[in-house]
Amino acid sequence: MLVTPAHATLVKIGALGIAGALTLGLLSGCSSSSSGESSDSAEPSGTLNVLVASADASDTAFKQLNKDFEAKYPDVTVEFSSVPNNNFNAARSSRLTAGNLDITLASPTEVPSFVKGAVATDDNTAADAGLFTDLSNEEFLKNFTPSVLDSLKYNGKSYTVPTGLSYYTGVFYNKDLFEKNNIEVPTTWSEFEDAAAKLQDAGVAPLGIGGKDGWPAGLTMIASVQSLYPSAEDKQTLSKDLWAQDASLSQGKQLEVLKRVQSLYDISQKNFAGVAYTAIPAAFANGEVAMTVDGTWDQTTIDQAVAKKFDYGYFPLPASDDASDNTTLGGKVELRMALPTSSKNKTAAMAYLDFFSTPTEYKKFIATTGFAPAEPNIPSSEFLKSINQYTETFSPAWDQVWTPNSKAGQAAAFPFNYPAVSPLGTSSADEAAKESQSAWTAGG
Repeated sequence: MLVTPAHATLVKIGALGIAGALTLGLLSGCSSSSSGESSDSAEPSGTLNVLVASADASDTAFKQLNKDFEAKYPDVTVEFSSVPNNNFNAARSSRLTAGNLDITLASPTEVPSFVKGAVATDDNTAADAGLFTDLSNEEFLKNFTPSVLDSLKYNGKSYTVPTGLSYYTGVFYNKDLFEKNNIEVPTTWSEFEDAAAKLQDAGVAPLGIGGKDGWPAGLTMIASVQSLYPSAEDKQTLSKDLWAQDASLSQGKQLEVLKRVQSLYDISQKNFAGVAYTAIPAAFANGEVAMTVDGTWDQTTIDQAVAKKFDYGYFPLPASDDASDNTTLGGKVELRMALPTSSKNKTAAMAYLDFFSTPTEYKKFIATTGFAPAEPNIPSSEFLKSINQYTETFSPAWDQVWTPNSKAGQAAAFPFNYPAVSPLGTSSADEAAKESQSAWTAGG
């Protein structure tokens, strides 16, 4: 799976990445007890250790949350740590083993019945081993939208508290550049290609990609899958057919996914494979690129970079030539907080989750992160209101549906082999697709 930013559950694609640092040996060093109730009724005090995967907007939101929490509970000191997505699993594993972690991120996920022999994810293994507290009976969960909580249950239990929702199969675009070049928001792939050609003729790079970090380039793949397989059922059928070896990654619409990726790479800024993800908002704000495929989690960062120099918007990447396929944004539940059973300060940890869940504090958190609300009756930002037409029906993005096969090899991890496509890699779309199909077949 991919790992994406703030959460990094784009599997953030990762993430875009395949999970993997916790081991059973490490897990065995932790407590396996579990409870759905607060440990006691004492007033919170002492040190509260919080570890999350880093992203600018969510880090800022957590720091404000911590400040507010300490103001309400002056006897508590929050020790907050955020680490890069790529280092998160290892850091969490180490701290779980040491027993000095009270709040962290986790995402245990149900595995479809047709998935055979898949290695359990780190978070599933941890939940099975009793490393996360069962929060099912906690009163504060009633603040959240029931359907969201239901989508997060693992073996019928709620182990995590959602921080919000994000969508990441869309394109931020510079409205001024579009108007200047007589471009309407494209609703089909052909229209998108025409728009890109006009921008190139005007000397503007149509698309910005932070390829240096790997996973941002994978957003082009996830966005392409969203349009070519627009409904949750479409994606689930594709996943099932791939696992049953009834579909080939090198033929049909599966091949078209990587062909779209190749086309998007071709219209991106020069040397994008060496450009950092964090450099894209500035390039967009400076008019160096007219569009960028990115998640709504980055909207607040982009907004600060643009600083009202021009108007911008967001639309689904129209990878299909059927406009009706391009009307829904794919998304995910963002960062999910969990309480380790090995926590040495469960009283403060439960109070922290309760405090976060109060509508007043939660509203502040999502305003900073740019997440769509996971609680009802919480007003969305003006930006999120502007994309309501694309989010009325929630559609899970591909990395939320796909379950990787650890035996299949890296070329079939996603399983669309976007890292191999030139210039991120060295292969054409056809070659990369054949590599992924070969790896997938070999994985059984």
